[in-house]
Amino acid sequence: MATGGREYFALPRVLRYDGAQGGCREKQVINQSDRAVAVLQQLIERGELRPGSMVSERSLMELTGFGRTPIREAIQRLALSRMLRIHPSRGIEIPAISVEDQLSALEVRRATEVLAIALACERATQAERQQMRDLAASLEGEFSLEDYAETVRQTHALVIQAAHNPYLEALMTPLQALSRRFWVMHIQDEAADIGIGKAFHRRILTAIAEGDAGAATSASMELNDYLVRFALDVVSMRARPRGIAVSAP
Repeated sequence: MATGGREYFALPRVLRYDGAQGGCREKQVINQSDRAVAVLQQLIERGELRPGSMVSERSLMELTGFGRTPIREAIQRLALSRMLRIHPSRGIEIPAISVEDQLSALEVRRATEVLAIALACERATQAERQQMRDLAASLEGEFSLEDYAETVRQTHALVIQAAHNPYLEALMTPLQALSRRFWVMHIQDEAADIGIGKAFHRRILTAIAEGDAGAATSASMELNDYLVRFALDVVSMRARPRGIAVSAP
């Protein structure tokens, strides 16, 4: 939305899935810094801040409508989670989409998601388990790529919430966001890959809701294996001569 020559982005809601209401409810965002982090993370994840580009603190202020202090704090926090890089003499770099970085992130995701799932199976409240059943049921529907990516984000957030460990959220949220960015930016067959992802996430949510750590862990590791194959197929796709079709991973 443009106002007085400046473009302001609508603030993304920080959501928790609310099965009782058939959707999501908004989580209170504590301060401007948290809100700035949420907006910048969303812009990076969606590729609206172009991978590999350099931006300035002022350009981010003008883009989002936030003041200098919340933007500066958000930059520092996102740099710690590798969602951007600070170069004192050049500005702020939006990390490029690298297969190598994706594979490294998936190594860490594999272990941390298994831990989160184990804790969620043990600690999830009855309300959270019902929310998982409802979200799993919603994954039976049809999705656009943008809507599916948002539903995956909700799935990740609900599993982290159910683990009841704040350190996991700080570690896993940026890893998952950058991983989603890689997947969205390289997807070849939306219908096929969304179908694969929906099946894995339904299995994970349903198993956690039933307290079946073995089944949930198995589905999570199979999902990670799929994402690794997807990343490796990106390498193969780049190596192929142009004009040769590539099937979905």
